[in-house]
Amino acid sequence: MKSRIFAKLTGVFVLIIVATTLLLDISIRRVWQESLKNEIEQSLTEKTRVFAYHVEQRGSADLRQLATNEAKLSGTRATVIDTSGRVLADSQADPATMENHASRPEFKEILSGSAVGMSQRHSATVGIDYLYVALPIRGGAVRMAYPLALISATLASAQRNLILASIAALLAVLLLAGYIAHSFSRRLGKITDFAERIAAGDLSARIAPGANDEITEVALVLDRTARQLERSFREVENSRQELETLLNSMQEAVVAVSKDRRVLWANGPMNRAVPGGVRIAAPLVESIRVPELMNTIQETIDKQEVRRGRAELTAQGRQFQITSAPMPGGGAVAVLHEITEIERVEKARRDFVANVSHELRTPLTSVQGYVETLIEMDGSSDRATVMEFLDIIRKNTARMARLTEDLLVLARVESGEDSLHFEAVPPQMLLLDATNSFSELAKLRGHILEVKSGAAPLVRADPEKIHQVLTNLIDNALKYSAPSGAIEVGARRVEAGVEFYVRDFGTGIPSEHLPRLFERFYRVDKARSRDSGGTGLGLAIAKHIVLKHSGTIYAESELNRGSRFAFVLPFAASASGSTAA
Repeated sequence: MKSRIFAKLTGVFVLIIVATTLLLDISIRRVWQESLKNEIEQSLTEKTRVFAYHVEQRGSADLRQLATNEAKLSGTRATVIDTSGRVLADSQADPATMENHASRPEFKEILSGSAVGMSQRHSATVGIDYLYVALPIRGGAVRMAYPLALISATLASAQRNLILASIAALLAVLLLAGYIAHSFSRRLGKITDFAERIAAGDLSARIAPGANDEITEVALVLDRTARQLERSFREVENSRQELETLLNSMQEAVVAVSKDRRVLWANGPMNRAVPGGVRIAAPLVESIRVPELMNTIQETIDKQEVRRGRAELTAQGRQFQITSAPMPGGGAVAVLHEITEIERVEKARRDFVANVSHELRTPLTSVQGYVETLIEMDGSSDRATVMEFLDIIRKNTARMARLTEDLLVLARVESGEDSLHFEAVPPQMLLLDATNSFSELAKLRGHILEVKSGAAPLVRADPEKIHQVLTNLIDNALKYSAPSGAIEVGARRVEAGVEFYVRDFGTGIPSEHLPRLFERFYRVDKARSRDSGGTGLGLAIAKHIVLKHSGTIYAESELNRGSRFAFVLPFAASASGSTAA
């Protein structure tokens, strides 16, 4: 940069000096030459007048010596002629050898009556150019000649001085151009480095002011621009981070795509919803191969209108409600609201209503039929028949009451309305409380209740709710196990806590039914369940109670070898340390 500035400044200065020199040489030299010639003519005229005066004073005596002396004093050539043009005396030549001067222009003017004769020509006698001035005297004329070579020498000397001055000015210009170039280069270099840092994204770059000139003004303007850009970019970055934080904190998945359907941005839920995450700047179809989503986004891009749709990520079985809106640049932003749980709850609600309706319809129909029969019966009907009908009605109403009660219990457990009261409880105590409630019933049915519990640590539980779970499992074992069979109830320490289990040795449950045993109203043998008075909600209630205890519940079974229902409760706080030990 320095060399470029130096070359440009030097070139400009040299051009100015050369142009000035030529202008002075062309315009001023001619004026000066004319001025010098006029001055020489006047001086030569005056010297000629003095020469004429001296000649007239001396007369014709020794004119040769007088001419020589005058020529030496004035630095000219002196000549005296008579009226016929004959040379009487000359300071540089022998008059006898000189031709007649009557035809010389300056003498012709004098002889014709002019006061002053003047001419400029080449002298044939001495071979150089002269300026001639002639004046009349008595009996002839005198003439003095000034060599023009002196004028040329003076002009040449002046021209040499002008050239030398120009060369000196040129040298000064080179030094000045170097200094200015170095100064400009250093200051412009700082501005260039500053601009390059800004272009590279370093908006914290600053430039110090220098001298009070235009370059400093440019530097100050650039510095103010950088400060403003830094503030603007900081605000934009803060807004972007706030927006990114907001979008990442959303439950909904959000993805923005360009007009050519390349991913511009995706939030955290969107990356988590797609196996392997969403690839930024790549086509959306490479990350998400869901036709419904692609069609909704494409319609938004084509029509620049908000579009809605539904999509399912088949790999995960998750369902989404899609809302796609256009962006100013021609792309689109899609928001995916997951409705998997809503769909599941809605399906569960529909199934629940259908199951409740189905469960209530049978006893209600039975009650209605028997009541209508009793109304139609006359007084001749025997009491035994009436009592039989009434007993059937009683059983069906009791079944509806149990169903209603179980539904209320399940609703309270699911909603959290029925709060739990946790405490550290010995597993042995929970087992004994539950088995004592069934000891007489087990004897009547010929079952043997065996309680097995080792040195299991305390558990964190609500004794009343866990009693409900255990009694439900024991009741089911008594209902569905073979008569006179053994039922084993126990608790043992496992890695996650204490496992409680109820095991029977009956016919068992087919494996295809095990995953759905804890669903509401699900029965393996529906006819037998209704005959035993079951509502189909006991295991569902047990499951929700165990989940409220932060535990797990499951079932294991083999055909003809019995079933085992178990749940795990976490250790109590006082027992967790010993457990870890």
